[in-house]
Amino acid sequence: MKQDVTRNAAYTVDCEDYVHVVEFNPFESGESGNLIAYGGSNYVVVGMCMFQEEGTDTEGIQYKTLRTFHHGVRVDGIAWSPETKLDSLPPVIKFCTSAADMKIRLFTSDLQDKNEYKVLEGHSDFINDLVFHPREGQEIASVSDDHTCRIWSLEGKQTAHFLLHSPGMSVCWHPEETFKLMVAEKNGTIRFYDLMAQQAILSLQSEQTPLMSAHWCLKNTFKVGAVAGNDWIIWDITRSSYPQETRPVHMDRAHSFRWSAISENLFATTGYPGKMSSQFQIHHLGHSQIFSDFTAKQQM
Repeated sequence: MKQDVTRNAAYTVDCEDYVHVVEFNPFESGESGNLIAYGGSNYVVVGMCMFQEEGTDTEGIQYKTLRTFHHGVRVDGIAWSPETKLDSLPPVIKFCTSAADMKIRLFTSDLQDKNEYKVLEGHSDFINDLVFHPREGQEIASVSDDHTCRIWSLEGKQTAHFLLHSPGMSVCWHPEETFKLMVAEKNGTIRFYDLMAQQAILSLQSEQTPLMSAHWCLKNTFKVGAVAGNDWIIWDITRSSYPQETRPVHMDRAHSFRWSAISENLFATTGYPGKMSSQFQIHHLGHSQIFSDFTAKQQM
């Protein structure tokens, strides 16, 4: 296949194999650079990106690989732990992965002699999303095609287990009120759980299906965004359980939704991988037009 990419990448990292997932570290790691991890068919690579900023010597974008971790099976998802610190002695790299064998792997490294991983087993179908507790990082939440959301301790014990009505597609922890968890299901339902009471406290509903991805806005936690069918969908949970705004954006189905970490009006969506026209789009709620559009067309 030949790809006609409308915009050139600012920086390209040569990889030895297919890349299935990429994830920036969303937490402060104690360094000026940004940690990034990408997963392939049997490995995870952790590296650092340095971006040009005023008063620094970095020109454009620079990248350095820190360590490659053997994984043994295809990597489907990566989640960073807030315990990751590069300015500690020794440094701490901690992340977990979901894999094609329906297991979670927890990796811990000091980028020197200590390189450990632990396997967390319990899901009976593919794991679609996973995330660390955003403060202490002592728990992991995961959702799966097996119609469950599970909470794990770092020792591998399940501390909570919620039965869903359809495959779980996304899971998010509230950034401040960490006893609250958001779980998005493929049937269009988004539920909020109280982890102390271990029960649902609120639900939102999308008329479009299948719902493929949802995200809690970190700058305004009353806002929730998702993609379902061809549309992006926004809720304001103070107003209604039904969407505040909906708009079609991807002809070949939408695949993922992410809010900006710095603005409650800025978010990104992607089209479904492998379709004839896959897109990465940036949207602003104050503008009717797409803020930015990166398209890759596949030609046979």
